[in-house]
Amino acid sequence: MSTTSTVTPLTTQDAELLLSTARRAAEEAGVTVSVTVLDAGGHLLAFRRDDRAVLISGETSTRKAYTALQLNAPTADLVDLVKPDGPFHSLTTALDRPLLFIAGGLPVHRDGRLIGALGVGGGAPEQDHGFATAAVEALDAEAH
Repeated sequence: MSTTSTVTPLTTQDAELLLSTARRAAEEAGVTVSVTVLDAGGHLLAFRRDDRAVLISGETSTRKAYTALQLNAPTADLVDLVKPDGPFHSLTTALDRPLLFIAGGLPVHRDGRLIGALGVGGGAPEQDHGFATAAVEALDAEAH
């Protein structure tokens, strides 16, 4: 008899923790951002754009989250794969919903399973990645 373990999906409470932690990290760095949290199905769980964040950051945060979710990888790790000589070069325009290969998107896992993704946009790519990382680490810490 096989046993299957169920993994708790990403909740709205989890999404709020991710959003607030990423925004707090950005605020401490003096950066205005947009933050998007998606569930495992790619559905929006939480979104917030700071009042002074550039408008496009709302779109980039969502695309980064979607890309991290679809490829189950940090977007920072994928940047070189879409360069003209990279193996994913055509992937940026191949799908109905475009992917965005800029640092700031992270998949979110629970018990080794993909349960959603987080995207941060508005700062420099390395900053966005750092804000997203702080948020995912906070969620992991709360689980333990």
